[in-house]
Amino acid sequence: MKRGKKAEAAEPASGDEDNETATPKKAKKGKEPEPPILYEDPPDVTAAADGREANMKITSWNVDGLRAWVKKKGLEWVREEAPDILCLQETKCNEKSLPAEITSMPEFPHKYWLSAEKDGYSGVAMLCKTEPINVTYGIGKEEHDKEGRVITAEFPAFFLVTTYVPNSGKGLVRLEYRKTWDADLQAYLLGLEESKPVVMCGDLNVAHQEIDLKNPKGNKKNAGFTVEEREGFTTLLAAGFTDSFRHRYPEQANAYSFWTYMMNSRSKNVGWRLDYFLLSEGLMPGLCDSKIRNQAMGSDHCPISLFLVV
Repeated sequence: MKRGKKAEAAEPASGDEDNETATPKKAKKGKEPEPPILYEDPPDVTAAADGREANMKITSWNVDGLRAWVKKKGLEWVREEAPDILCLQETKCNEKSLPAEITSMPEFPHKYWLSAEKDGYSGVAMLCKTEPINVTYGIGKEEHDKEGRVITAEFPAFFLVTTYVPNSGKGLVRLEYRKTWDADLQAYLLGLEESKPVVMCGDLNVAHQEIDLKNPKGNKKNAGFTVEEREGFTTLLAAGFTDSFRHRYPEQANAYSFWTYMMNSRSKNVGWRLDYFLLSEGLMPGLCDSKIRNQAMGSDHCPISLFLVV
């Protein structure tokens, strides 16, 4: 998600400034700001409903620039989280410029990178402990694939797709393109499903419902919360995919994965839930937990993690 494009709550009005020459007056009491409502990530659930223990942990993180994220010690958090697969979005880095700290990580011997034709733009990555059967790049549409937005890995029991969905932009200048993208991505995922079930993760650049952002009323005409983007997400769910976090936590409010850098939004938890794990119906019996790791720093997004039995 690009920073600085979302409507935020207005700051409380400040009180009158002191005037040394004026007759002293009783100070007016300004409205006290409401304390932020924070989300506490509950303990991990590592077993499915049928008692089977999770044997797959996938983490996804929009890093908002891979090189800066490495400098901000993002890899230290990854090592503590210890996923089997790490998916990254908005890497903004071609392979020649990858930081040595990540290319040499022994934890993930199998690493896959995709950058946009435009330098310093978009980009995704997938780092795996176990080698996939096959890895592909893009969705087979040149207009989308030149932006470096999708990597797909095939494993014995499922496909894993990591994606950085295009932002509709300031003034919604790319909304029509985004609608085309949504339809083409859905067709691609359904094509994969003909062979195996699918896990899709990444920054999907949409808050699906009002519960998924702090200020829904002020953002209905902004990128990420337009009717068109939300309907595109609804259509994807209707095609057979499940929002794993909302499935596990249907009423959980104030759980966000993105905060603009402006106006101290993160400390006030004025955020959006833009990062998701979507699962094919066939994988739902193995869903153990879907987590928002909102204490992890290093980007304007926080990471999310999935516990799954496959």
